[in-house]
Amino acid sequence: MGLCVTGGAMMTCTFGMAPSALTVLPTAQVMSAMPLATIMDNVPMVNILPFGMCSSLSNPTVASATAAAMGVLTPMPCVPVPAGPWAPGVPQVLIGGKPALNNQCKLTCAYGGMIQFTNSGCMTVQM
Repeated sequence: MGLCVTGGAMMTCTFGMAPSALTVLPTAQVMSAMPLATIMDNVPMVNILPFGMCSSLSNPTVASATAAAMGVLTPMPCVPVPAGPWAPGVPQVLIGGKPALNNQCKLTCAYGGMIQFTNSGCMTVQM
């Protein structure tokens, strides 16, 4: 079923140019060395930090910069815009009443990117 996801898990976005680390706030009060993530750990600039530069033409700043450059793709700074919670989650494992995340969960950005884990941050707990 996959490995659990904790704070510090590494992620990439299909339109981002750099990896980013997931930030999980220790609000669920679960005893663990690192805070365990849930499907609701999807708040931009809190849980999901930028992925360097964004190259999605659905991102208005990228589209504007590309138009100004006569159609030459011009990446602009990433500002993640999650289009909902992580999916599918692990409904059998609840953390603070919310389904847990495993390393197979994905998050869609409103600009068309797919955010996924490259390292779960948890090497021992299978979900």
